[in-house]
Amino acid sequence: MTDPTPNDNLEPRRDRGPITIGLGPITIGRVIAVTAAASLLVGIIVGPIVSGHPTLATDTSGAPERVVTVSGAGEVSVAPDVADVVLGVSVQKPTVAEAQSAAATSMNAVIAATKADGVDPKDIVTVNLNLSPVYDYNSNGSAPKLVGQQFTNTVKVTVRNLASVASVVDDSITAGATTVSDISFRLNDPTTVQAQARKLAMADARTKADALTSAAGVSVKGVAEITETTSQPTPVYYSGALDAKAAAVSTPIQTGTTDVVVQVTVSYLIG
Repeated sequence: MTDPTPNDNLEPRRDRGPITIGLGPITIGRVIAVTAAASLLVGIIVGPIVSGHPTLATDTSGAPERVVTVSGAGEVSVAPDVADVVLGVSVQKPTVAEAQSAAATSMNAVIAATKADGVDPKDIVTVNLNLSPVYDYNSNGSAPKLVGQQFTNTVKVTVRNLASVASVVDDSITAGATTVSDISFRLNDPTTVQAQARKLAMADARTKADALTSAAGVSVKGVAEITETTSQPTPVYYSGALDAKAAAVSTPIQTGTTDVVVQVTVSYLIG
């Protein structure tokens, strides 16, 4: 008879079957399923927090807003208080030195005349200097012949006393100006008038928006976007070369009115 092993005296193991915890036997498949479900739940909770969205609910804030876009215009006409006059001297001489010297002499006389009419030196600005050769192309088929040099000097003069505009033009011609290429009128400070035109433009836009939304059975709820364009047209009353003999008669100057226009495009929220 064989001696029993040290474990033979122990109570034999009874097979008690699978360990159960409420939902049935724990198997490898069930462990994997439970683990996957837990991971999914953690992902649902942690994911929005990491991404910066503190809610699990579907985010509907990205829905497009309903808008109606209209344009409005406001216009205010006022008397101008500033004139800009562009005066030029153009001289042709056989050589560059002669052309430059003659043009400088004439322009100095023009500037002196405008200052004598009350124009502040800071309101006289040189806007163009040009030196160009002059050729004779009527040479019976031969190469063009250089016949001289033309020197042009142009200044823009801002006249703040409109009563002296005619004198500035006439006296500059007498002094040697050969061109008046532009006379325009404007407001020195259009801020106040622009504010008035802006209110008219916004009122015009709102009237249009109310009419459209009323016809569509909705109403304006707010403003989504506004863009603005401002213009101050400056009418030109004279342009061209002048004959010095014209200075015998005073140049008539009509200032007219300056129209300040503000245009807006407004997108209104509707609902």
